Amino acid sequence: MSVSDSGWAKFGWGKIYGQWICGATVFAYDMDKFHANNLLAMIQKYKLTTFCAPPTMYRFMLQEDVASYDLSSVEHWATAGEPLNPEVFNRWEELTGHKIASGFGQTEGTVLIANFPWFEAKPGTLGKLSPIYDIHLMNTDGKECEQGEEGEICIRGLKENPPVGLFVGYYRNPEMTKEAIGSGTYNLKDVAWEDTDGYYWFVGRHDDVIKCSGYRIGPFEVESALIEHPAVVECAITAAPDPIRGQVVKATVVLAKGYEPSDELVKELQNHVKHATAPYKYPRIVEFVDELPKTLGGKIKRAQIRAEDSKKIGE
Repeated sequence: MSVSDSGWAKFGWGKIYGQWICGATVFAYDMDKFHANNLLAMIQKYKLTTFCAPPTMYRFMLQEDVASYDLSSVEHWATAGEPLNPEVFNRWEELTGHKIASGFGQTEGTVLIANFPWFEAKPGTLGKLSPIYDIHLMNTDGKECEQGEEGEICIRGLKENPPVGLFVGYYRNPEMTKEAIGSGTYNLKDVAWEDTDGYYWFVGRHDDVIKCSGYRIGPFEVESALIEHPAVVECAITAAPDPIRGQVVKATVVLAKGYEPSDELVKELQNHVKHATAPYKYPRIVEFVDELPKTLGGKIKRAQIRAEDSKKIGE
């Protein structure tokens, strides 16, 4: 089972083509609205063997009594759509005995970076590079990054050796196609860095990286720190306009059951981030909401949150 709406590329990549080629049975379950307990019940009832869903769904399933469901039939858990927070990875392994394999890709291509089965998964990472693509991290000077240096994920060699599985153009849009791949290099506009073991760590979309008082702050690291706190089910870290610093870190938070918004909780969450990461990365603004805006594929709409905050400032 792969939880994906039919309007998204993941529906094809992760739900039909590869699975049918392998002769697998594809399980379909249409949900008018996502309820974590219903999804857990389906896994138990139909004894599914592989399961893939966005990190958001894992976070909400962890709010249920996962141990009360018989999930022993599942041999392989996977996720895609957004990076998986280490806390979710570790808690799921504790409850099921299995690691969640994460895959990173785009509509424009198949899996580019992932926790493949031929090496040990490292919590919080995207995994390692797919061998079928010539992937490099490029810095703002257009040079290849050193290990530990943040850069944008790029696929090279499109003219010399066009890779299998990568798009060849945008439909009826030659201008956009030329801009994206005309140079022979495709820049995903996603920022990451490589550690000394060859694992890639996601920082954020190029537009999502926050620039505050001379610092560059990646939203994913701060989000992962917040999710470690028991009060937080999920959150979105975005840049909020600030007249002095230009931008400040804002956390939009969905609370777990039993927690209520308060000034004391705001300070507690801020202090938690200060200790879990660098002090300058803590969210100066914390907003509590019932749910985060998301795409049908489960990705958080950080751009929408930024736009709404800018509109409030304008008013």
